[in-house]
Amino acid sequence: MSETWHIIASCEDIEDGDGIVVEVENREIAVFRCGRNYYATGNYCTHSRAPLVDGYLDGKVIECPLHQGRFDIRDGKVLCSPPIKPLTTYPVRIINDSIQIRVD
Repeated sequence: MSETWHIIASCEDIEDGDGIVVEVENREIAVFRCGRNYYATGNYCTHSRAPLVDGYLDGKVIECPLHQGRFDIRDGKVLCSPPIKPLTTYPVRIINDSIQIRVD
């Protein structure tokens, strides 16, 4: 099976320390920029379904805007309760200043 990468934005579309929401294959995905690195996760907190792109990004940690659960955006790991289930993460690559993600 071949890998399908989706172009979702240009690198300039996301400010450092910020995130955007994109929809790929009927999935709402948050894409965050930390310096020169980009990370993609499911957009909703696994505890409260609050949109994480509206949360507080501190380095590589996103804090849910509703109950302050925290996740590592690199691997989806829960860092602070109340969530117990990790986030889904997606591979990201940069090709010619285009951000691409894979959702398979």
